[in-house]
Amino acid sequence: MSTTSLLVVTDVPRLAPRPLDSNKGSYGRVLVVAGSRGMSGAAVLCASAALRGGAGLVRLAVPEDILPIVAAANPCYTTAPLPQDAHGRLSSAALNELIDLVHRNSVAAIGPGLGQSNDLGDMLATLLDQTTTPLVLDADALNVLVGKLDALRKHQGPIVLTPHPGEFARLLGCDIPKVQAHRQELAAEFARTHGVVVVLKGYGTVVTDGHRVYVNTTGNPGMASGGTGDVLGGLIAALIGQKLEIFAAAQLGVYLHGRAGDLAREQTGEVSLIASDLLDILPRAFQGHAARR
Repeated sequence: MSTTSLLVVTDVPRLAPRPLDSNKGSYGRVLVVAGSRGMSGAAVLCASAALRGGAGLVRLAVPEDILPIVAAANPCYTTAPLPQDAHGRLSSAALNELIDLVHRNSVAAIGPGLGQSNDLGDMLATLLDQTTTPLVLDADALNVLVGKLDALRKHQGPIVLTPHPGEFARLLGCDIPKVQAHRQELAAEFARTHGVVVVLKGYGTVVTDGHRVYVNTTGNPGMASGGTGDVLGGLIAALIGQKLEIFAAAQLGVYLHGRAGDLAREQTGEVSLIASDLLDILPRAFQGHAARR
């Protein structure tokens, strides 16, 4: 598919003002499945971003050994310990509980810091087949999908993939220079073929469902820092939980994520910008892009 056949979207959606009689159940239940031994920070960043993104309730499911770490990091989400393997990653024994957790939430963000194993790949394939909950797949959830892409079509609910160029190259079985030379074309073709929304991160992040395409204009090189992608995954999940259409949620999430990075740069400069700065300043990004009552 050439880019000339894509509908180019430039207007960025906005969240509607919240009704005065809102409650936490009005804005979605977000499940974050993330983390492993040594990678607890990815889980905390993703779940905290879901909170800052406006989710009514956030639950963070992690391998049991890191539960005390992630629970202490933020009192605003709840936690769920899951069985782990000898390397501190989720084990196959977690599958049934994981499926139940996904069923009981409005949307699930899966992948940051999970690590890679055959068990994780098999569990994700089963999860795609047996659930309909909207999913945001990032980081290691993408890495374990290599060779299992048929599983994407088995999922009956919406899916957003948020690869960086290296992860996308692995999914396609090509090299990074090819991805970077044909970002819109390759992202759109993948999205159309597999029935997903692709958020191809990087300079001019591409958001596409295979029919529409949005190229983001916010963000800066200071965001090239570990953990910023984890923040984006949680933010997009929160927007899906607030009942935005899947493409619109991905588009708005990318825009606000980059806008938060631009606001953070004003305070820290590019060199010192870190992922947690985005969490602190996301409220200002939302305020600057709020719909009027």
